[in-house]
Amino acid sequence: MQTDFSPAHRHLEFMSPLSDLRANELAQFVSTHAGETVVDIGCGWASLLVRILEKSSAIRGVGIDLQDDGFEHAKQVAAARGVADRLQLIGGDAKAPMPASTQGAVCIGATQVWSQHAEANRPLDYGAALTALRQLVDTGSPVVYGEAIWSAPPTEQAAAPLAGRLDEFIFLPDLIELAWSSGFAVAQVHEASQDEWDHFESGYTARYAEWLAKNPPSHPDYAAVLEKVRRQQTGYFRGYRGVLGMAYLCLLAI
Repeated sequence: MQTDFSPAHRHLEFMSPLSDLRANELAQFVSTHAGETVVDIGCGWASLLVRILEKSSAIRGVGIDLQDDGFEHAKQVAAARGVADRLQLIGGDAKAPMPASTQGAVCIGATQVWSQHAEANRPLDYGAALTALRQLVDTGSPVVYGEAIWSAPPTEQAAAPLAGRLDEFIFLPDLIELAWSSGFAVAQVHEASQDEWDHFESGYTARYAEWLAKNPPSHPDYAAVLEKVRRQQTGYFRGYRGVLGMAYLCLLAI
């Protein structure tokens, strides 16, 4: 399928279930405790990093992502908000181009950078990510770590649209314990609400629904696009809605 769709950022500010209010709380936590350099690993179009830069003129932001297709949008937003001169975007493997000294970090939905979970169909390796983040930042530095968790005991129906594993994710109390054992003090704990999840899932599929409304069923890609959006919505609303969660931990390196 070669069809181009409107970018996800047309409907979503963040590529995760994250409200405006919670994003401001996370950005405030980082800006309050960070030093000069804050790194956002798997930054996408760097929306949270831009907010952090808005809150403190003393911070320089470095966004790293393997996919750089959101960078142009990030630059436009940063310029409009007056922080473009303090934002650096790097396309590539996040394990390679890290700054030598880092006084803050954001890592949301990027645990796979340090694990083989996707390729080998293994449980998500939260410990590897938390250990790497602790090694990255100076003592006392803030880290916002956001990752999927189970909010309720998983069922086969909930896991099927994901990796099909009941052990793919862990529960929030276990993630908190992992953070402590990885060298962090857990300062704040957030979990995405059902409204945040519904907004995110709806925003993700909106671009495909709009495309279907603008193109005839005779279009060569119509059936594939319809199948894509219906599969995503069915997987969520009949599968992992209310079972898959998203945790955001505000951590301080100790």
